[in-house]
Amino acid sequence: MRRWLLFGVVGVLLLAGSCRAEDEIDEETVDNDIGKSREGSRTDDEVVQREEEAIKLDGLSVAQMKELHEKAEKHAFQAEVNRMMKLIINSLYKNKEIFLRELISNASDALDKIRFLSVTDKEALAANPDMNIKIKADKENHVLHITDSGIGMSKDDLINNLGTIARSGTSEFLTKAGENDAQMQDLIGQFGVGFYSAFLVADKVIVTTKNNDDEQYIWESDAHSFSIVKDPRGSSLGRGTTVSLHLKQEAYDFLEPDTLKDLIKRYSQFITFNIFLWSSKTEMVEEPIEDEEEAAEAEKAEDEEDEDVSIEEEKEAKPKTKEVEKTTWDWDLMNGSKPIWTRKASEVSDEEYVEFYKQFTKDMEEPMGKIHFTAEGEVTFKSILFIPKKSTSDLLQNYGKKMEHIKLYVKRVFITSDFEQMMPKYLAFIKGMVDSDDLPLNVSRETLQQHKLLKVIKKKLTRKALDMIKKISDEEYEEFWKEYSTFIKLGVIEDASNRTRLSKLLRFITSSGEETPSSLQSYVERMKDKQEHIYFMAGSSKEEVASSPFVERLLKRGYEVLYLVDPVDEYCIQAMPEFDGKKFQNVAKEGLKLGDSEKSKERKEAMEKEYEPLLTWLKETALKEKIEKAVISERLSDSPCALVASQYGWSGNMERLVSSQAYAKKNDPTQNFYLNQKKTLEVNPRHPLVKELLRRVETDQDDLTTQDLAQVLFDTATLRSGYSLKDHVGFAARIEKMLKLSMNVSPDEKVATTATATIIKTCTHARMHARTHLYVCMYICTYVRMYRYTRARAH
Repeated sequence: MRRWLLFGVVGVLLLAGSCRAEDEIDEETVDNDIGKSREGSRTDDEVVQREEEAIKLDGLSVAQMKELHEKAEKHAFQAEVNRMMKLIINSLYKNKEIFLRELISNASDALDKIRFLSVTDKEALAANPDMNIKIKADKENHVLHITDSGIGMSKDDLINNLGTIARSGTSEFLTKAGENDAQMQDLIGQFGVGFYSAFLVADKVIVTTKNNDDEQYIWESDAHSFSIVKDPRGSSLGRGTTVSLHLKQEAYDFLEPDTLKDLIKRYSQFITFNIFLWSSKTEMVEEPIEDEEEAAEAEKAEDEEDEDVSIEEEKEAKPKTKEVEKTTWDWDLMNGSKPIWTRKASEVSDEEYVEFYKQFTKDMEEPMGKIHFTAEGEVTFKSILFIPKKSTSDLLQNYGKKMEHIKLYVKRVFITSDFEQMMPKYLAFIKGMVDSDDLPLNVSRETLQQHKLLKVIKKKLTRKALDMIKKISDEEYEEFWKEYSTFIKLGVIEDASNRTRLSKLLRFITSSGEETPSSLQSYVERMKDKQEHIYFMAGSSKEEVASSPFVERLLKRGYEVLYLVDPVDEYCIQAMPEFDGKKFQNVAKEGLKLGDSEKSKERKEAMEKEYEPLLTWLKETALKEKIEKAVISERLSDSPCALVASQYGWSGNMERLVSSQAYAKKNDPTQNFYLNQKKTLEVNPRHPLVKELLRRVETDQDDLTTQDLAQVLFDTATLRSGYSLKDHVGFAARIEKMLKLSMNVSPDEKVATTATATIIKTCTHARMHARTHLYVCMYICTYVRMYRYTRARAH
């Protein structure tokens, strides 16, 4: 019995051992195949480990990073963090690229602070004498590093400044240092939110910083909370701050060198401190041949040249090299151009201005003019404005559209080129910049606030730009006028406050005979005694206005007339009531008076009495529906008559311009009112046609020929005066009738039939051959007579 019991116990133990072995095998299989496999479901431990591997700092292992996370002090952001962060990241900034401008500005502030402290503390720069900003992209780990050798932050600074949203460390520093200290006016930060723009492009931000008064610390945040831990690497920075951005996937483009270069040059080109970018360049270099096969081939080639052994031995042995492509990495300076506007104008040479202009505008030519000034008063700013030598081809086509020719900087940091509220449209060709320390910016520092100071800035910029144009030499002004004359004329129309200044810049061709345009001031100086008006005539070309009937009498009497041949000229002059006390007079409109003496008045009254029958007949009978009235003209000399607009009507040139507008409204009531206004017919009493017409009216005013003559005179006056005919068919019929009369052809003679026309054509052709076809021609003519006689008998 005991024997069987012993066997039973042993069996149970063997069975239990077998089950345990199977369990161990199963656990091992699961562990190897699934639990720790990359293809299987990953455990939480592995996820944490991979996250730790993705977040590294130079000089720290994964284990050290894990230890830092465990030892780090955990903090929650002050203020309503979630709401504030969402507001900053999603609403405050329009462009994600702004983050680099903000971080570089913070770095510049840190450098300014340590420079300020070094004035009184010589040991402030001992740990790191360099003062610069370095940017390095780590494409492998998708991290962007921005390092500065500025003042750095202590542990308390990290908690107070980075841990409190909308608290500006710069503002606090200014408060301690004294806000009125002139040396600290270059500090950029003011709102305390610029740093958080990093979360526009980064999931996690790590700040490594070292202040002279504290040890080196690491600040880390994912925008929800942050942690601070002492850096186990010690004082690796010496002094300063490194901001490491672990970029989001959609922001990987900011790791590209070209993208970083473009952003730095656009926003931070004129930062005081040097900005370096870790970048590569490829070049061809000579390197010694190290490949065994290439060396063997070279030795073989030498052995084949036995004949030249003696010569080769005499020569110095040179190492064999080959040209290869090599990529080198180094720190590349991004902001070599310095802000010359921060210096006094007297300290900047012309060569420096030209170099700055070419770099700033990318223009290859030198500027035509420049002005460098500092404005003080309600708002203080510095500015440099340039006039390009040549205008762009699309400048007028895009008139009124947003131009990016004026750039706004605040403390040398680019803010915007959307400057349409700061310069008038007619000065869109001006290029330059404005830099201010106290412009009213939005918190995002991307746009200007709507503020009354903007009007002050616009006023000062406009005045300075006009002063710059005024100072252009006479030789260069001719070129300026060819390029930008239309803009100045548009300025006269649009800018009433500066109209007097702009009028002094105007130039027009005149009847004086000079090829170069004349200023209004020069015209006034040449005016005749007792001349009260500045006379002008508008048309499509110089030849047209010079031969116009409206200028005949003026030119014969020695008066000078302005020739307005550009489409905008007449609008421009109409916008100016006067110049230097002299009013403008359009010689194509009513109001022109050339003689106020008693003798001239008596002569005019006598002529009006003599021609009263003709004037009355023209107004009430012949041209009743076409003219307002008929009067004796003082302006005509060689032409028989002309159509004159009222003082507030449209001249022929103005009607042509308005009618040719592509976007004019069809059947516009205002336009139709001016187009259908009746004009005054002025007749020249000294012209033989007018004298003959007077005689015919006095003899038989109901004669059809007399009425046709009046109609033709009206039509020709319409064309001479620059207006268009409304009845083209009637005008052609009247001309044909007068041609028949002048050629002794009966006005009632009808057009020949087809058969007669064929015979006459044949006869005409035969006459061209003279004697050869003489008999044929005589025969045809006889046939024509017989044909006409037969037709007459048939009637």
